[in-house]
Order: sequence, then structure tokens, then C-alpha cells
Amino acid sequence: MIDYSLLTSVLLGVVVLLVLILRFKIQAFIALLIASILVGILSGMAPLIIIKTMQEGMASTLGFVAMVVGLGAIFGAILEHSGGAESLAAYLLDKFGEKRSSWALMLTGFIVAIPVFFDVAFIILVPMIYALQRKTGKSLLLYGIPLLAGLAITHSFIPPTPGPVAVADILKADLGWVIFFGFLVGIPTAVICGPVFGRFIANKIHVSAPQLDTEIVAHKKVPPVGTIIGIITIPIFLIVLNTVLNSPFFGAQSLPKNILQWISMIGHPFSALIIANLLVWYLLGTRRGFSKEQLLNISTQSMAPAGIIILLTGAGGVFKQMLVNTGTGEMLASYFANEGVSILLFSFLSAAVIRVLQGSATVAMITAAGLTAPLLGESISDPQKALLVIAVASGASILSHVNDSGFWLVGKYLGLSEKQTFRSWTIMTTLLAITGFICASFFSLFF
Repeated sequence: MIDYSLLTSVLLGVVVLLVLILRFKIQAFIALLIASILVGILSGMAPLIIIKTMQEGMASTLGFVAMVVGLGAIFGAILEHSGGAESLAAYLLDKFGEKRSSWALMLTGFIVAIPVFFDVAFIILVPMIYALQRKTGKSLLLYGIPLLAGLAITHSFIPPTPGPVAVADILKADLGWVIFFGFLVGIPTAVICGPVFGRFIANKIHVSAPQLDTEIVAHKKVPPVGTIIGIITIPIFLIVLNTVLNSPFFGAQSLPKNILQWISMIGHPFSALIIANLLVWYLLGTRRGFSKEQLLNISTQSMAPAGIIILLTGAGGVFKQMLVNTGTGEMLASYFANEGVSILLFSFLSAAVIRVLQGSATVAMITAAGLTAPLLGESISDPQKALLVIAVASGASILSHVNDSGFWLVGKYLGLSEKQTFRSWTIMTTLLAITGFICASFFSLFF
């Protein structure tokens, strides 16, 4: 049975959230807190209980997210400054050759965006696609779209990037399963959105790279590619190993309990990322001539963007907790169950609507996760929760347009007009979202 007063309070909360962000340009962190308070008031919650609920939501969310995002940011910053991304890109291009360069660029983006933020990775790698375009004379989009597809998919689907980490924590999904499905869904999605769509749109829009004298060329010796791949792989391997060995699907009871406990600790995202940070600090830092002061400065600067993500995620946790404590989530769960509406579809659509209206993929992911979390029952398994993370991430990637900073970043660096950016980047993000959701829905039939 639907309590329309509770439903109205949630809808008004979401409307106020969007108005504050879009009309008044208020920072999303504050807007999420205001919307949460409004939902509590309209639901009839006592004033001090509202404050207690906010504290509870923030505390329960940040205990995990703050550590993972912080450690991931430091890891990515040192990898970026050491030239690791360029090393990987050059290696893949050399192995794939010019004819298959779009596949190499897709794979480069897919791997590099695991530790490095999307916009940073794109800016680092853009000179490489400029050089390829000048060499071949083909459209810049033939190289740019595959690179962007790889970057965007990993950034949205695969931890330890902040978006899926935040959604996984709000939905209480196991990161190992999220990584597993992130790769499983991400690879076919990257192929369709990258080389396949890139070749199609490059035949429709010809864009040339900017003049050579406007390009900044870095003169530094990059680290060996084997080192880069090894360092990126280690934390992912440890996290997935922990999930596999402790999962009943893979016979967790076959190993002694004390061994499983040690594997659980070493393969926990906290420990795995600490190990990765120590490796990157030594192998790409002090061993390659960086001073301790330089590494400290790089690490400190990486905390600025991480701090924004952490606070936004905490505010999303507050919004989720408000829905749980008011009983709205339980009411909506019963309604959707009775009507036969898939939670997977609901999570995708809620993220997509918020994304289109306000632009930020991160805000869309966190808000949609907050709306979805109270709908989860006891019967939802870890694989199913992980697929919900992918569905939310897919919806939050859809239809990037003028209210998204990524739209302007891509348009500026690729030299596209607004119309050309819509025809290429916007279509690619929409194709990414739909393909990702279809793949997640397919795998949900088996898990």
C-alpha cells in the first residue's frame, strides 16, 4: 500500500535537490543535506531524530569510502606524474600497430582509468591521439572516441574509481563482485562504444588535431610498461582473490579458517590499496629519482579532488538513511514487488533521469544509490547487488550534454563544435549506458 504523503516527501526532496543545483548553483554536498532534511520534516520525523539520522548516514557511509577513495587518489597521482600512463599507451600502440590503433587506445583508456581520474587520464593521453591523427590524416574521432570509451567505462564500472566505490558502499555490494561484473560488462560495452562507434562517427565527422606548436610535449623517460601493468593489477587481483576464495560459490569451506581470515585481510580494499601505494611510492617514486618532498607534494595535491568525492558520498549516505528511517524505502520496495517492477530497471532509470537533469554523473550515481538501497531485501545476493551497481553506473553515464563538464572538456580538446560534440560524445555516452544496462540485465538472469 502506497503512503502518498511519504512518496510526496521524497519527490519534493529530489525536486528541491535539482533546483538547488541547477537554478541556484549550490554545491551538491550542501544541496543533498538540505534535501535530506526536507524529506525528514515532510515525513513527520522529530527534529532531533533528523539530526541523528544525518549523523548515522554520514558515519556509516564514510567509514569505508573515505579510505578507498583517499588511497586510490594517491595511487593514481603518483602513477600519473611518473609517466606510467604514457608508457602503457606507447606499448599498446606499438604492439597493436597503426591499423588497430583504435583498439589499442580503447584498451589504454580501459586500464589507465582504473587508478587515474577520467579527466586527468584524458588530458595526459590527448597528445598521443593528436600525433596519430597528424600521421594518418584520418579523423581525430577515430582515435578519440575509443580512448574516451575505455576511460568512461572503467571510470563508471570498475573500483577503485570513486563512483562505483561510493555506489557499492551505499548498496552494501562486495567490491570483488563489482570488479568482476565491471570487467564482464565493460569489455563488450567498450568494444561497441569505442572502435565500432568510433569508426562509424569518424566517417561522418572529420576533425584534425590542433597545430603542433600548441601542444605541450613532455621530455621524460617513462617507466617500464611491465612495472605499470603489475602495479595496477596487484590490488585488483588481491580484492578479487579475496571475493573468490571467501565465496560459497567457489567452496569457501575448503580452506582452513585462519588462512581465509588472512586472505580476507590482505584482499580487503584497504590492505590491497595500501600495498599498491607502497609499491608505486617505491617503484615509480624514490627508485626513479623522485624526492620524498616531491612525493609528499603529489600525494597532498591528490587529496583535493578526493575530498569532494568523499563529502558528496557522505551526503548521499545521509539521503539514503533518511529514506530508510522514514520507512519510505520499505514502502516503495513493497510497491515495486507487487507491481512486478524490476529494481534493476528502477536503479538505471533513476540514475539516468538525475544525470540528464543536473549533469554530474557522480551526483546521479550517489542519489540513485540512495533511492535504491532501501528497496533491497534480505534475499538480494552479492552478485545481484554488484549488478545493481553496474545498472546505476550505466544510468549515470547517459546523455552527457551541456550541463556536464565532461561535454565541454571533450569538445575543447578534440576541437569539436557543440553540434559535433552532441553527435559524437553525447551519442557515445548514451550507447555506453544502454549497452551497459542490457549486459547487466543479461547477467542478472544467471546470478
